Amino acid sequence: MSSMAIAVPAGLLFPEALLHTHWFAVLATFVAINTVMYAALALAKILPKVSPSDWIRKRNERSETRSIDPGSTR
Repeated sequence: MSSMAIAVPAGLLFPEALLHTHWFAVLATFVAINTVMYAALALAKILPKVSPSDWIRKRNERSETRSIDPGSTR
């Protein structure tokens, strides 16, 4: 039994001229924007929720707590 090496393509290879076409540049731009948006959404999902009311005190909100527990913040 002889062992002959058979070349099997590992992937799809395009000619270099195809990489310089207009539609390939449009496709690459779309993929880049899509990747950045996906990463931004994933990052926003893992960060804590930001609420503007945490920074701005309302007029009807007390400046001090009236709780029995002295360590309570609200």
